[in-house]
Amino acid sequence: MAKFKAIFLYQDLWESDRFRDGVGDGMEVIAFPQKTDVATVGSENFDADLVVGGAGIRSEETARLFSKLKLIQTLSAGTDTIPKVAMSEMGVRVANNMGGNAVAVAEVTVALIVSTYRRLMVQWNDMNNLGKYGDGFSSDWGRFHELTGKRVGIVGLGQIGSRVAKRLAGWECEIVYSDVVSHSDDYEAAAGAKRVDFDELVETSDVISLHVPLDRSTEKILSDREFSKMKPGAIVINACRGPVVDEVALIRALDAGEIAGAGLDVTEIEPIETANALMGRDNVVLLPHRAGLSVEAREKSVDSAVGNALRLMAGDDPKGIVLPV
Repeated sequence: MAKFKAIFLYQDLWESDRFRDGVGDGMEVIAFPQKTDVATVGSENFDADLVVGGAGIRSEETARLFSKLKLIQTLSAGTDTIPKVAMSEMGVRVANNMGGNAVAVAEVTVALIVSTYRRLMVQWNDMNNLGKYGDGFSSDWGRFHELTGKRVGIVGLGQIGSRVAKRLAGWECEIVYSDVVSHSDDYEAAAGAKRVDFDELVETSDVISLHVPLDRSTEKILSDREFSKMKPGAIVINACRGPVVDEVALIRALDAGEIAGAGLDVTEIEPIETANALMGRDNVVLLPHRAGLSVEAREKSVDSAVGNALRLMAGDDPKGIVLPV
C-alpha cells in the first residue's frame, strides 16, 4: 500500500520537522516555504492526500491539479482564501487550526485595546523619535481613557472572542456579545459575556472588537450605518480579517469624529499601502497581521495538523472541519 503524502507549507522550517516527527513513517512529507503556490511543486507531488497550510491553494485551477486530495489543513483560524466551491465539488474537506492561535490573538487584541485607548504608540513615538517628554507630548492627555468599567462589545464569541472576554474580566469590564452562533448558558457564563443584538452592541459599546470569519455575511459588517450609530468615544478593534470593516467608511468616521479611534491588526489590502489614509494617525494603532503568531500558537497549530493527519491515515474523521459545513 502506498504511503499517504502531505505537502507542508512552513513559515519556519522547524514546523515541518515537528509535523514530520508527529506523523511518523506512515506519511511522506514534502515541505515548501509558506508562500509557495502549490501549482509549482511539481507534478510528482500532485498525488498528495493532504495539504497543510491552505494559503497555497487559492484557485480552483490549482485545487484540481490534486486528484487524490482529501483534506486541506490550515495553520490559522481563517479559511477565506481557499476556493471552497471547488473543494466542495471535489469532495475535499477543509479544517482549521481548532483555536491553536486563539490565545495569541486574544492577547494582542487586549494590547490593541489598551494601546488605542491610552495612545501608547503616540507616547512611544514622542519619546523615541521626537525626544519629547511630559508637557511636550503631542497628544492631549485629556483624551486618554482607562479600560476599567467600559462596555466591551465582542462580535463573534468563538475560540478567540471568548478568550478576549475572559481576559477582560480582570479589567472589570462589562462584556456583551453578538454572534450568529447560539451558545449555551454555561458557555456564556464561562466567558462572562451577555448576548445582545448586533445593533445594540454597536450603539452602546465603548469598545467594539471583531472576531468573525470572513464570508459574504461578515464582509463590511461595520460600514457607514454602523459607525454613525456608535458612541463618539468608541474605538473599533479588528484582529480577524481586514474586509470585515469597510475601510473607506472607517476613515470617514474617524475624520468626522464619529468614533474616537481604531486598533487594527488587519487591513483590506495587505501589506497596507503607504498612501493609506489610516497611516500616521495618532488615534489609530496599526499592526502587520501578526496577532496569531507566537511560538506556542504555531506549536499548537502544527500539533492540530498532526492529529488530523493521523486521523486521515486511520480512516477517521478529521476535527476542526469548516467544509463541508
